[in-house]
Amino acid sequence: VQLQASGGGLVQAGDSLTLSCVVSGRTISGYVIGWFRQAPGKEREFVAVISWIRGRILYADSVKGRFTISRDNGKNTVYLQMNSLKPEDTAVYYCAAGRESTAVPASYDYWGQGTLVTVSS
Repeated sequence: VQLQASGGGLVQAGDSLTLSCVVSGRTISGYVIGWFRQAPGKEREFVAVISWIRGRILYADSVKGRFTISRDNGKNTVYLQMNSLKPEDTAVYYCAAGRESTAVPASYDYWGQGTLVTVSS
C-alpha cells in the first residue's frame, strides 16, 4: 500500500485547509486510513481515522468539531478538512493505513511522506 499526502501550506489562524491522501497498491478495502501529525520536538499524535468500508470515524479531542475526515472510494482518496485552524495545529501531517481504528501510530503498517501545515497567528 502506498500513500501520498498533499495539500499542506501556510495559512493564518482561523483559516481552512484540506489535505488529501491518495491510496494505491493492493486492495485497501480492509484498511483504515488515519491522519497523524507531528510538531517539532513533539511525539507523533493521532488526529482522525476512517474505516474504508463502513466509514466509521474517530477524532482526537483536540480537533473534534473543527476537522472532518472523509473518503472518496472512487478516487481512493481520504480527505482531512481543517477549519478554524490554530497556531498549535502547526505540524507535519501524515496519513497512514492500518487494520484497526486506533490512535496508536505503531498500529499502522503503511505511511505517507507527510505534508507541512503552518498556521500563523
